Amino acid sequence: MSSPTNSVPYGVQILQKVSDKCPSLSRIVDRENLYKYSVLVLTFITYAAYHASRKPISVVKIVLYQNCSEVTTSPPINNTDPDWCNWAPFNVENHSALFGTLDSAFLFAYAIAMFFSGIIAERVNIRIFLTIGMLLSGTACSMFGLAHYYNIHSMWYFIGVQIFGGICQTTGWPGVVTAMGNWFGKGNRGFIFGIWNSHTSIGNIIGTLLASLYVESNWGLSFIVPGIFIITSGILNYLFLVVHPSDINSNTHLNEKVQNGHKDEVKEKTEGSPILSHLNGSPKKAVGFIGAIKIPGVIEFSMCLFFAKLVSYTFLYWLPNYIKYSSTYSPSQSADLSTLFDVGGIFGGIAAGIFSDMFGKSACTCAVMLFLAIPSLYAYNLLSSVNLIVNIALLVIAGGLVNGPYALITTAVSAELGTHSSLKGNSKALSTVTSIIDGTGSIGAAVGPLLAAYISNLFGWTSVFYMLMGSNVLAILLLTRLVKRELQNVG
Repeated sequence: MSSPTNSVPYGVQILQKVSDKCPSLSRIVDRENLYKYSVLVLTFITYAAYHASRKPISVVKIVLYQNCSEVTTSPPINNTDPDWCNWAPFNVENHSALFGTLDSAFLFAYAIAMFFSGIIAERVNIRIFLTIGMLLSGTACSMFGLAHYYNIHSMWYFIGVQIFGGICQTTGWPGVVTAMGNWFGKGNRGFIFGIWNSHTSIGNIIGTLLASLYVESNWGLSFIVPGIFIITSGILNYLFLVVHPSDINSNTHLNEKVQNGHKDEVKEKTEGSPILSHLNGSPKKAVGFIGAIKIPGVIEFSMCLFFAKLVSYTFLYWLPNYIKYSSTYSPSQSADLSTLFDVGGIFGGIAAGIFSDMFGKSACTCAVMLFLAIPSLYAYNLLSSVNLIVNIALLVIAGGLVNGPYALITTAVSAELGTHSSLKGNSKALSTVTSIIDGTGSIGAAVGPLLAAYISNLFGWTSVFYMLMGSNVLAILLLTRLVKRELQNVG
């Protein structure tokens, strides 16, 4: 089980009492389905909030260093400093390297901590794990914004906040994937997870729009508002998230049913349900790191995600900056336009899930989309400045092809591997497998923005796009063995 206790969340207990006092409502509402789909909604909101709190830094970079002569607002009275509009310590020529350092501080901390987070998640109450992680993540996000109010200019402060935030954010992915894996079986898993995984893109869009509202007037709020959003979502999880089917079949709940003369009905439902059937076996031990990496496909998909996430996160952290660099748009306009990459990511994730379900070939689906992403990246770098319509179309296409494989691997593929037949029904590997795959991918996510910072500064943005295209080629090569195996199994 995903949690060591069967405690029902307080909010759910209240709803159960209200339902029990209203017999007509109890007959209308199917509790099992209600809990099941509430998990779908709550985990969607949860990870959207996680991503919303990661996004502000990519938007605020634009105003932490800019050409003050192009800024429309007037400098303070008697201020003759040509850098008056910039924020120390980023008011230097190598500002791109400093921004890259901040990105990597967050992402390397995230990647390293992720390998431990999944192991911890196997052994604790996931609901509490998520709640604490979200409260701390919101605090970390807000701390960056507080630098604006308290006039903090220490690079070490910003690095420390990023490291703290990266560690806290690792609570999210193992937690939400485990909760989803507990409730949703293998049927149409790619489609369900494809739709559900749009939380990543939705979160990016929400974070971007919230940050862009304040970026030109008070960039501190660009961090504080998303921070409040994730804290509020964490409280919502604490009150209502039912992580595992066993949580609603605690002794108290069963006793109530027995007293009402429905003992046989509950037993039949528990034994016959595809969601609950695995609860009747003996408790399983945690699989651990070594056992998880021995599962066929874990290493290949982990390394593929290293390069797929490298590309995706380079866009996540640098796209608003690139749009501002290659156009005449304002900081807020550049941020708003960058959300179209995530709009494409929504459709790409759903399409990847549908094709994976339709053909039963996850590796082939990823390889095809990674291959098509290469010309789309080349076209975007070459043609994005032609006009707004072309920019929008290419952003949506590139977003779909770049984020589709990333979405499929981190959701449906991770859930499939975490319940692999070699585990003989032991679902405890799900958190660890998820953390290994996402942790490896997150190392790539840390490397990508850092490379983009240095390459763009030394060789220009065209070289950055060549680096991204090369990363896609390597991702395809790493899937070769799995693609070959899938093609051999045709028919």
